[in-house]
Amino acid sequence: MQYTCFIGVDVSKRQLDIACLQNEKPVHFYACKNDEASVTTAFKKMFAELHLEIEQTLICAEHTGHYSNILTNCMVKYGYQFWLESPYQISKSQGIQRGKSDQVDAERIAIYARRFSDKASLVRPSNTCVEGLSYLASERSLLMADLAKYKSQITDHKMFINKLLFKEREKRLNALIKLLHKQIKAIEQQMDLLVLQDETLKKQLSLLLSIDGIGKQVAFNMLIATKAFTKFETARKFACYIGVAPFQYSSGTSIRSAKRVSKQANQKLKSLVHMAALSVIQKQGELRDYYTRKVSEGKNKMSVINAVRAKLISRMFAVINSNKEYEKKYSIALV
Repeated sequence: MQYTCFIGVDVSKRQLDIACLQNEKPVHFYACKNDEASVTTAFKKMFAELHLEIEQTLICAEHTGHYSNILTNCMVKYGYQFWLESPYQISKSQGIQRGKSDQVDAERIAIYARRFSDKASLVRPSNTCVEGLSYLASERSLLMADLAKYKSQITDHKMFINKLLFKEREKRLNALIKLLHKQIKAIEQQMDLLVLQDETLKKQLSLLLSIDGIGKQVAFNMLIATKAFTKFETARKFACYIGVAPFQYSSGTSIRSAKRVSKQANQKLKSLVHMAALSVIQKQGELRDYYTRKVSEGKNKMSVINAVRAKLISRMFAVINSNKEYEKKYSIALV
């Protein structure tokens, strides 16, 4: 797609700052409140005043979590060419920068869109059930963090606090823990109901759960991160995204280190897949045999676990792409 105009949008909680680049013309700046009516009006006004064509205008914004939801929904609703990019990606592409303001940031995003328009990944209408799963999963994570915090308060204080004071505190914390368990269970039930409403998600969940080591929370988060397996083309690309794929670091004839994974990754998903790998190597099966064999050969344990993580990711993509449940080929050797 050949674009003739590039728009950068700096998103904050209350306001959008917009910069428009048109060939050699001066930069045009706009601003509006971060609500649906204001965003819709601002873009219609801008396109009318500057005589812009939707098909020839690329709009780019940083992904700022739920603050960018209103903008995203408006862009998709009215068919704009909209690109939602990682703030880290934009920042790393711009070299040394001096000075900062919302207008400056908007212009820098527009410049980024112009320079890398050939790499633009346009936002398309998304599955509302996946969006709902994402919102519920974030709430579950919040409650799980509170649950861990309150549990640690009980175990950490038991031996060091006055028994009478601790007993009362423990009683209150246990009441909170009980309530959190109830709320977490309610969220998980709601997530189950959401998946049942969508035939694609229902089928994909069933396929993922057919793989040893893959539980519901890993499966749910895979559906969210991959947008029902539409966001990543290959298992390798997803492995890069969560920091499982190893890369070589070398220069000329010098090898700086052995192949290692990058820390620039989705750590939450990496942690979930890591727990799945630890679980599967505890159970009888081919992955446990693989882990045992490689460790006995002298391989580093963490490197082998990382390989198991990669194998689990490959299996998840394989069952989705083939639309078939995972076939276990493991058999116990006769002695």
